[in-house]
Amino acid sequence: MSRPDAGQGMPVSRGVAAGLYGCRAMRRIVRRDRALVLHHNRRMNEPANTAAREASGSAPGGESADAGTTPSNGELFAPHPLRQMVLGEMHARPFQLVQTPRVFLHYGFATDDAAAQVDREWFKGFCQAQGVGGPSRGERHFTVAFAGGLLRWERHAEFTTYTWDGAPAAGSGVFGPLPANTPFGTKFRAPGPLLVAARLDLIAGKAGEPIDFAGLFDMTSLAASQVDAGAAVAATDFRQDGDGRTRILVVDTGDAPQGIGSVCQRLLEVETYRTLALLGLPEAQRLAPQISATESSLATIASEILESTGLDANQALLHELSQMAAEVEAGSAASGYRFGASRAYDEIVTLRLAALGDVALPGCNSWRGFLARRLRPAMRTCETTEERQNALSRKLARAATLLRTRVDVELERQNRDLLEAMNRRARLQLRLQQTVEGLSVAAISYYVVGLIGYVAKGGKELGLPYDAGILTAAAVPLVLLVIWWLVRRIRRHHDEADE
Repeated sequence: MSRPDAGQGMPVSRGVAAGLYGCRAMRRIVRRDRALVLHHNRRMNEPANTAAREASGSAPGGESADAGTTPSNGELFAPHPLRQMVLGEMHARPFQLVQTPRVFLHYGFATDDAAAQVDREWFKGFCQAQGVGGPSRGERHFTVAFAGGLLRWERHAEFTTYTWDGAPAAGSGVFGPLPANTPFGTKFRAPGPLLVAARLDLIAGKAGEPIDFAGLFDMTSLAASQVDAGAAVAATDFRQDGDGRTRILVVDTGDAPQGIGSVCQRLLEVETYRTLALLGLPEAQRLAPQISATESSLATIASEILESTGLDANQALLHELSQMAAEVEAGSAASGYRFGASRAYDEIVTLRLAALGDVALPGCNSWRGFLARRLRPAMRTCETTEERQNALSRKLARAATLLRTRVDVELERQNRDLLEAMNRRARLQLRLQQTVEGLSVAAISYYVVGLIGYVAKGGKELGLPYDAGILTAAAVPLVLLVIWWLVRRIRRHHDEADE
């Protein structure tokens, strides 16, 4: 239940009034305490504030010019470097207010970064000649008044568009002679190869009034629809006239200037992006024979893998598979951007047609239906080519993995055989070494016993009481044992050092 407003004189109970009075009293106490705290803090900080003012040169009792003020740019905090660009993108290409009748000339040129930079400088000089500053370094769209109309410049990822709209030439009919002062004369500098060229004529009409398209378009490819909930009629045959431009006719049946401006802009965007979407088709047609040849070669190699034996044969097949995989990956890398861009442009066309809400005129194709029959197969060809590339890449990877496993197994078998041969040689060397050690013990013992015999004979000559032959014979076992022990100790020391 809502509380009655006491300020309007409505009755309030005593309990409620007492409660309101208590709340007001509490608020007064809080405000008083807050004022006392602020006064106390001001008195405590007064010496420091005075010293700061004296150091900065401010007058006593004054405040700094920057204290408590908002920066001149209206921002309380340091903005992100991309903030203005992100916020401006929401209003990048507003719909223009258009008055009927009107003529639109629209051109799109393929431009890379270098060509776009040169074009920006040229267009900036063009704007300055009209008394306007021109686009800055970060701007991607700009509008300048020219010849009683507007010239719009737009920089996109891989193309640049120029669109001029102005009043038609006096006395000219639909698709009649253009005004003599359009910006696309001999002084106009094309920034790159021409991709899109369109002419849109906007004329006035009445709802339900029949329109004769026979003398304006090729009736075999005519697409005519009501757009924007029946507020306008749009027609084209998607063919080029003698000047190389696609003709589009829009009949305004009484829409507001901004509404008909949005219709014209979306129709020109449909013409632009459907042309750009089709750039992926030549790439798909170029890659199709290569993919078919690679698929055939892969099938042949797969059958050879079943019958191949031996390391050399498997290595040769693996080398061939690796070369095929490199070619497929190179083609996929070269066409990946083009196919991705075609998908994006096709989606934009679909969105623009949905926003127009086109409904076919009786006996005519709608824009959406005509493009679905012509554009969709081309997009499907691009999608199929990209899918074939990806599938072929996966198949090649699996076949190479299988073959590499075979090669690895063959190498491991060879390594095993090599190790077994090395083990046999090591065992033979060990036996030979043991034999040599036994012979060396005998040889060394022979020389040592000989030395002992010489010593014993010398002692007998000196008159020592022993038989030299018996002493030499008795020394033989002892010498053999000592020499064997020394050789064994030396070998064990070497084995421990190797470990």
